[in-house]
Amino acid sequence: MLGESVVKPIRAFAWSETSSASPAVEGHAEWASDWAQVQQCVAGDEAACTRLVTDHQRMVHQLALHLLGDQQEALDLSQEVFLRVFRTLTQFRGQSALRTWIYRVVVTQASNRRRWWRRRHQAQQVALDAHVAAHGDLPDLRAAAQPDQVAAQHQTARLVWAALDRMPFDQRTILVLREIDGLSYDEIAYSLGVAVGTVKSRLARAREHLRDQLRATS
Repeated sequence: MLGESVVKPIRAFAWSETSSASPAVEGHAEWASDWAQVQQCVAGDEAACTRLVTDHQRMVHQLALHLLGDQQEALDLSQEVFLRVFRTLTQFRGQSALRTWIYRVVVTQASNRRRWWRRRHQAQQVALDAHVAAHGDLPDLRAAAQPDQVAAQHQTARLVWAALDRMPFDQRTILVLREIDGLSYDEIAYSLGVAVGTVKSRLARAREHLRDQLRATS
């Protein structure tokens, strides 16, 4: 794992046919609730659709922001994600929690957007001050810490985000999912469409790459 001195600051910033398939996780309260909500949305229940957006919009926006590093891009991507979610909702089979299924949509759409940027030679980074500001200003740490501690934590977060901005998108994504959003290996595997063993090996390489980046700036 990355040290808490690194992880804690960045966490602080931080319809077609209805399917007849039954949820593979039937019996688990959260997933059974997800399945019912999805079927209501597919049937055209506007209240259920509104509730789905309300329940997940904060998570979607935060993940989009962590992956793209730009507030306006994150807002735009969030809208794209929910459009995609409702267009493909009949593909949800209950094989994961709905939240994890939506994580997968966010990662896919964010990856597509990054490729779009590269094809047009657009800048893929924003000013570091703007990035840190977009993720908050350490409110939970400042309340208990001395000014010099707050400054050190703020600087650590700046260095970490700068390092993440320089890393390949797949490495940045796996670090965000694990170290910032706190997903389990199984959830990350589903979000990325890979095996758990692949998650662990990619995560180990990404952590080492991040450490190298931080050592180079220390």
